[in-house]
Amino acid sequence: MSACGLDFGTSNTTLGVSRGDVPALCDLEGHHKTVPSAIFFGTDGSSRIGRAAIEAYVEGVDGRLMRGLKSVLGSALIDEATPIGRQRAPFRAVIARFIAEVKARAEAEAGRALTAVVHGRPVHFVDGDAEGDRKAEATLRQIAHEVGFRDVLFQYEPIAAALDYEQHISSEELAIIADIGGGTSDFSIVRISPDRRRAVERAGDILANDGVRIGGTDFDRVLSLRSLMPLLGFRSAMKRDNLEVPSAYFHDLASWHSINRVYEPKVLREIRQVRRDAIEPDRLDRLVQVIEERRGHALAGAVEAAKIDLADAPAARIPLGWMEDGFGVSLTREDLAGNTAELAARIGARMDKILKAAGLAAGQIDALFLTGGSTRLAHVRRAITRALPDAKVVDGDTFGSVGIGLTIEAARRFG
Repeated sequence: MSACGLDFGTSNTTLGVSRGDVPALCDLEGHHKTVPSAIFFGTDGSSRIGRAAIEAYVEGVDGRLMRGLKSVLGSALIDEATPIGRQRAPFRAVIARFIAEVKARAEAEAGRALTAVVHGRPVHFVDGDAEGDRKAEATLRQIAHEVGFRDVLFQYEPIAAALDYEQHISSEELAIIADIGGGTSDFSIVRISPDRRRAVERAGDILANDGVRIGGTDFDRVLSLRSLMPLLGFRSAMKRDNLEVPSAYFHDLASWHSINRVYEPKVLREIRQVRRDAIEPDRLDRLVQVIEERRGHALAGAVEAAKIDLADAPAARIPLGWMEDGFGVSLTREDLAGNTAELAARIGARMDKILKAAGLAAGQIDALFLTGGSTRLAHVRRAITRALPDAKVVDGDTFGSVGIGLTIEAARRFG
């Protein structure tokens, strides 16, 4: 049996195998260990994943780009079909196509078939919905079997990150693992040590798990709605009845997994009708241009890039020169923090909740291990760390810790 650890993420995906006793992530796209969770379907029937998918879209290849695929798990969308060229395909089939390609690339590098997998999963796919959680995991399990995995197990993503962190400590610690990913924020309190990591069964070392469905894509969405979409008419007024321009178009454009909805012909007809009654029709003209030129994913990508830049720089700019010469949106780190303060606060609030669930005081925690791209955002980091002023803060591999931990778990469970 050949086993692997698969971290299918909202934004990025990794797959790892053990080489001897050493867990390692496979090169999934060139020399990259991560592959963006994106797939592009060309009108010629071809498909591409990852960076190649995004590049095809940016270069104007005729077809359809889909990102944020994991976001539909646990929602009603998973059972719906989506247009791909002249056909319609279920979302679960699109996810299967992506995971099958990731598996094939890893098998090519490993030189062997992969028949067993430990699949990462968030603590909650859906907040406050146990049945939605169950369905989401069942869907991933079914997809894993469909693409050729015979044996399928699941592990919480923060627990996987803890297994990675445990490889680098010299004494026992009580740690909170914070994994702030693209779609969810997950927390676990785990007892770890050099001796404990030799054990296969670790259930007794897990003191508490908690999570909330807030991640990096939510920060993108809110930042887009508050900083960019008003330029396209969001929240602008109509000429009568004190109404605003309908908001659904903008919410779809700001959410990776629903962008393609605005490309349906009826939507453009509706917007042109709305434009006639808008007080600022020039803003709606920009929205029409975005839809006609199918630039929704480009806009979302530009917002995401600005957010990432603000993790390291005090200011960033969303260039919109293709819309109007010299046009664009300038943002500061303070703008990002102000616009998304509520999201950061909701993430930070889970720290008190998980401590309470474990029956522990903040002073009993030795370490806070941070992983996931959104832990690089200063205000998110502050929201998490303020609950543990005395704990040491350890930064893990932003995109690799969960995948390595899942690979360790796969070696334990399957040999």
